[in-house]
Amino acid sequence: MFNLLFAVVAYLIGSVSFAVVVSKLLGLPDPHSYGSGNPGATNVLRTGNKGAAILTLIGDGLKGWFAVWLARHFGPAYGVEDSGLALVAVAVFLGHLFPVFHRFAGGKGVATAAGILFAIHPALGAGTLATWLIIAFFFRYSSLAALVAATFAPFFYVLMFGVDIVTGAIFAISVLLVMRHRQNIAKLLAGKESRIGDKKKAG
Repeated sequence: MFNLLFAVVAYLIGSVSFAVVVSKLLGLPDPHSYGSGNPGATNVLRTGNKGAAILTLIGDGLKGWFAVWLARHFGPAYGVEDSGLALVAVAVFLGHLFPVFHRFAGGKGVATAAGILFAIHPALGAGTLATWLIIAFFFRYSSLAALVAATFAPFFYVLMFGVDIVTGAIFAISVLLVMRHRQNIAKLLAGKESRIGDKKKAG
């Protein structure tokens, strides 16, 4: 019962799209209307407004962290243990991908996934983030960095903590993230993927 309640709250938290919220507050175009059409920090950066992109990145990351933090710190009093934590992690991620507040048109989940991993354990988040940064720095493809980091995240968890139900949640999040990047994968293979910092005119 309480596992489901925490999961529903997590989904609603995840459904807040900071790309949309920040863009409205700063008078920027709807992130669905330009570039990749993805409501995320990388697409918001294409407006040339770095501050808006940073705020989007922080907001999307914090909501993933906050939902899992709530489950970790308040859930045990209501019988919410690892199984509930795993459910919450997946729920907040699904909220970002399919936000009820934004007609289910969500982002790809990179920042939110990072926030989830940091909430599960800081070392796990740091290791995955370091992987993203290394790939992004050398190749300047946000999507490629996300795909590599997502692939390694479940392995990092297993190396640190072994196999348990949370492993399954992280694996599910990684699979969903890769699926959300299928168009990026096609563009990468075709050599047409945009690099970090590229600007596109709003539609």
